[in-house]
Amino acid sequence: MSTTSTTTRFDAEALRRGLAARDASAVLALYTDDAVIELVDARNTPSAPARIEGREAIRAHLEDVFGRDLTHELDLVAVDGDTLGYATRCRYADGTNVRCSSMAELRDGRIAREVGVQAWDG
Repeated sequence: MSTTSTTTRFDAEALRRGLAARDASAVLALYTDDAVIELVDARNTPSAPARIEGREAIRAHLEDVFGRDLTHELDLVAVDGDTLGYATRCRYADGTNVRCSSMAELRDGRIAREVGVQAWDG
């Protein structure tokens, strides 16, 4: 008897499309229901990162970010098994640039845990 194992791959193109379209629902679909995001930036230090836990909190975060007059472009992306790394370039209408880099653990092709660092002009 033989067994067949299939692994669901992360859909990097869905991430690219969702970010570019500022589509919170499309990006949210790439996370598990119990996902956790940790963000480090000027306001949230490495010892006290912002922590966003669960589907509804992630939905609220994405709707907030995508509700701003800000473009999003997936720059670099690498997927290897259950690991994802990606970088984004963002730009506000006033010209302020934002760069984000994230590493994530995947479960069944979706993000289960993500750690991100973001920095912006000025």
